[in-house]
Amino acid sequence: MAATLNNHIQDYIAHLAIERNLSPRTLESYARDLRQFGHWAEMLHLGAAAIERRHIRDYLGRRRETGLSPRSAARALSSIRGFFRFLVATEAVAADPTADLRSPSLWQTVPHTLGGAEIEALLAAPDTSTTLGLRDRAMFETLYATGLRVSELVGLTTDRVRLDPGFVRVVGKGRKERLVPIGLAAIEWIERYNEGGRALLDRDRRPELFLNHRGGKLTRQGFWKILRRHARQAGIKTHLSPHVLRHSFATHLVENGADLRAVQMMLGHSSLTTTEIYTHVARERLRNLYDEKHPRA
Repeated sequence: MAATLNNHIQDYIAHLAIERNLSPRTLESYARDLRQFGHWAEMLHLGAAAIERRHIRDYLGRRRETGLSPRSAARALSSIRGFFRFLVATEAVAADPTADLRSPSLWQTVPHTLGGAEIEALLAAPDTSTTLGLRDRAMFETLYATGLRVSELVGLTTDRVRLDPGFVRVVGKGRKERLVPIGLAAIEWIERYNEGGRALLDRDRRPELFLNHRGGKLTRQGFWKILRRHARQAGIKTHLSPHVLRHSFATHLVENGADLRAVQMMLGHSSLTTTEIYTHVARERLRNLYDEKHPRA
């Protein structure tokens, strides 16, 4: 009688305990991940030899949808990968369906990014006939044009904004400085804010470019509240944070062919590895589009 998937899982856990001498806690972690996977495969009436790469992707994707973190999903894949390597080594299956399967930690490491229509709706949400609306439009345009962190945005001082050559000088993590170009649309709205809004707020000659309604320094929490309010007005249903705009900035650049090292410099990443996630995001969006639209996908 052929061994069931659960029999194979028990054999693998015994192998880990005896041959690899893993700790009880580690063994329980492997066993828990594989029991959950085995239960799912059993419901689909899949034996070990019938499981394909698409099944594992579907399983981990569904787990992510139910709230499993990227780190936990990556650990689950690691358990499943080790299990199938064991099955191949013991000739229980002919091929490893986890071969070249990318870690789920990359599937949604980057928060949701906004599409072009959502960006336009958000930028248009503030009432620019008011002082605060003018400020908010200028802030949103600046954030999307530069990909600044929210702490960098609220800490941006007027002497670090050079509208004529079109760049901002940013003090980022570790007090490191970088130059970030800024586009014409953002320049226009900053100029309008400077001319028609900031002077009314700046009662104490503050150095910061963007001020709160009392004329003081805008906090990160204050910006979050402003962003959430305008997101509701724009009809954006998904969770929106300042980092979503930063990631939208980077993803849209990569999707349109920007050099990855240039994006790295603009974002202030110390390692190119951190920036490379945007190539994965762009590829994943392209893959999802293909799967959704192609009749033979």
